[in-house]
Amino acid sequence: MSMAMYWLIGMVVLVIIECISMGLTTIWFAAGALVAAIAAALGANLVVQIVLCILVSVLLLLFTRPWAMAYLNNRTVKTNSDSLVGKTGIVSIDINNIKSEGQIQIRGNYWTARSADDNVVIEKDHKVIVKEIAGVKCIVEPAD
Repeated sequence: MSMAMYWLIGMVVLVIIECISMGLTTIWFAAGALVAAIAAALGANLVVQIVLCILVSVLLLLFTRPWAMAYLNNRTVKTNSDSLVGKTGIVSIDINNIKSEGQIQIRGNYWTARSADDNVVIEKDHKVIVKEIAGVKCIVEPAD
């Protein structure tokens, strides 16, 4: 069996690992193995094949993975608590950071809430906008 076949088998194994893990890591090494297989088929010696595999893999990992992760993560849908950021809720218990009190109702659920400004007390039945989620608390601002 030629060296090119070994590189191609390695590439297939790496692609299978990528399909299972979906971590966008081993796919770049699979591309490096493909380049090494081409080099082997063209008659390059083993050292050149290994250098090409490592060089291509590392360059792709460093320069294309961040772009790919950003592109793929753009299309993910926010779920659970992250989806509340920017949404409007109604204060069900006065929000007072000094007294560590406050609750809002949003999407039919009740959440512990704190004001984004410690000096602002938000009274019951006022509308608020969720600015962030901190642990299990919604950090809110009045919707005025």
